[in-house]
Amino acid sequence: MTRTRTIPFLAATVLAAIVAGAAAAATGPSHASLVIRHQTRGCHSWAVNGGAFAPAQSIALKTGATITITNNDVMPHLLVQTSGPKVALTRPAMNHMSAITRVSFPHKGVYVFMTKAGEDYMAGVKTVGEDNVLRLKVTVA
Repeated sequence: MTRTRTIPFLAATVLAAIVAGAAAAATGPSHASLVIRHQTRGCHSWAVNGGAFAPAQSIALKTGATITITNNDVMPHLLVQTSGPKVALTRPAMNHMSAITRVSFPHKGVYVFMTKAGEDYMAGVKTVGEDNVLRLKVTVA
């Protein structure tokens, strides 16, 4: 008799844990860090929260969250919002190494950013292939 009551209880507990975990994952963290680096192939890339470097990144955040972007590239970068609810960019022109910009996301929505093409050339720097245009998709729930 105890076994028949235990199985539904365990199933309900597991389901509640899955739902709570999914809700937490859907809203995402309240802060993220993005780092831009120089590289030989493609010129530059970026990584979110210490993850893999790539020219295109995506992240999910909570409403009211912020992203801090640090330019560790030898070249300057200009961050441009291409779609989504309008945000205020704090110092979008990262004109030197260690330059930082911050973006806050006060509203739910999907925000898309890129680095402005043509603004990152520096004479004397050798790279292989076409320069990457860095792209970022932020989903705020």
